[in-house]
Amino acid sequence: MRILVANVNTTQSMTDTIAAQARQVAAAGTEIIGLTPRFGADSCEGNFESYLAAIGVMDTVLSYEGPYDAVIQAGYGEHGREGLQELLDVPVVDITEAAASTAMFLGHKYSVVTTLDRTVPLIEDRLRLAGLDARCASVRASGLAVLELEEDPDRAIEAIVEQSLLAVTEDKAEVIVLGCGGMAGLDEQIRHRASVPVVDGVAAAVTIAESLVRMGLSTSKVRTYATPRAKTITGWPLAVADATAAP
Repeated sequence: MRILVANVNTTQSMTDTIAAQARQVAAAGTEIIGLTPRFGADSCEGNFESYLAAIGVMDTVLSYEGPYDAVIQAGYGEHGREGLQELLDVPVVDITEAAASTAMFLGHKYSVVTTLDRTVPLIEDRLRLAGLDARCASVRASGLAVLELEEDPDRAIEAIVEQSLLAVTEDKAEVIVLGCGGMAGLDEQIRHRASVPVVDGVAAAVTIAESLVRMGLSTSKVRTYATPRAKTITGWPLAVADATAAP
């Protein structure tokens, strides 16, 4: 089985971290291929970057040469999963939905701990759209930018633990979800400190994708995610864009 794990930003080191975490939980015989978009922002922390990432991920997946059995979109709260489901015949798993749905097996309510406060509404909206918000106790921001997770991992863990403990004591969460692909691999340390189950979206997505492939299941094509109608798509694939040129 081969699973493509697509980072939503263009930071290669983060793709490597995400892929490494995916390989740790993948079953024997599952090959993990990490993909980095050829255009986009070096981190996704707002709507512009998220919509740009959606196009970048679709582009990099469609550009991949070779067979694969499933695709994981490794960005928490990002747009684009629906487009991939229309374009592909294999299962598509988004780490936002994978982590939240997994958390609901482990406790009555879960809280998401993410990066900057500005990402909180995006995550709330994605959970609501997926029908996963009813059992979400809160979405809390650690105050760290995405790239700071790699630059200062010790500070990142402390900030995530602090918000996790507040989620448990103040929001009555029973499970913590890591709300950023860049937090991949931090779950064990945070679980030890917070004393509650901690769900890493990348790990959850890999196990769900493997299960779907083994059961021979994929996206329904009868209506919502039907293959796009044949038509002229002007300017596809996109040329490499300079994020600094954004308005």
